[in-house]
Amino acid sequence: MDVYARPANNSALKEKAADSKDENEILPPDHLNGVKMEMDGHLNKEFHQEVFLGKEMEEFEEDSEPRKNRKKLMVIFSKVDVNNDKKIGAKEMQRWIMEKTDEHFQEAVEENKMHFRAVDPDGDGHVSWDEYKIKFLASKGFNEKEVAEKIKNNEELKIDEETQEVLDNLKDRWYQADNPPPDSLLNEEEFLSFLHPEHSRGMLKFMVKEIIRDLDQDGDKKLTLSEFISLPVGTVENQQAQDIDDDWVKDRRKEFEEVIDANHDGIVTMEELEEYMDPMNEYNALNEAKQMIAVADENQNHHLELEEILKYSEYFTGSKLMDYARNVHEEF
Repeated sequence: MDVYARPANNSALKEKAADSKDENEILPPDHLNGVKMEMDGHLNKEFHQEVFLGKEMEEFEEDSEPRKNRKKLMVIFSKVDVNNDKKIGAKEMQRWIMEKTDEHFQEAVEENKMHFRAVDPDGDGHVSWDEYKIKFLASKGFNEKEVAEKIKNNEELKIDEETQEVLDNLKDRWYQADNPPPDSLLNEEEFLSFLHPEHSRGMLKFMVKEIIRDLDQDGDKKLTLSEFISLPVGTVENQQAQDIDDDWVKDRRKEFEEVIDANHDGIVTMEELEEYMDPMNEYNALNEAKQMIAVADENQNHHLELEEILKYSEYFTGSKLMDYARNVHEEF
């Protein structure tokens, strides 16, 4: 990777459907719900919505009718407001964020059961790297029986460079997910860590190392602000591209200085990035709750009223609610 380049935007892949159902079942996802940073080092732009809506996020995406979305948002408000005082405080929002994050976790666990069965056809509860490799190559269009035979006989496989690079990265990840004592076999729990590194402290460390490796320009295994916000060298083709780059730098600078660099010494260590990435960190959830409240807290009372959440609905749900003020009293 060019040391002066920002990370490749692989996170855009989350918007594309997988090439096939089989590949979708056995490949680690490009995007992890409820995790603040993508595996390619980009900030998760949908994080606020993921930890506010949980599994209901899909409903807001599918149903864009403002009136229905407004009602859903009002129901969510009443659930977050546990003491029924008609406003949401930081502790209430923190509890809600942790609850929604756990929802994403449980969803991943359930999906993993299905994915594990896809790579463990004999049902012995363990999958070897070779078994996984066969299934992966089959999902890429290779003949499964031929691949299995060649692997069994230690014969060379003719694999294109791009596929081989993906395989090498997956193999590194596979061995990281293999809990001690290593046996090159993954059980269902280890396979969950392989697909979803946020479910394992060890795999979270591995993920952080990969991100720092891609961004670290001087090899000190730490990140400075300039490394974190580096843009590709070259001329900007038009003003729109310049604006995108400016926003990209602005967002990353703010996140680095205000959130990731916990001790504000201008350096982000592996430990700081790991704490930032940990979706079940309660301190992070409280900070996130305060940030979310600050965005919409127009009357500066450190709480959120229903009207404020409805007005800033795009921030919380990704969906604009038109004429929110006129309609809020109608609903009551």
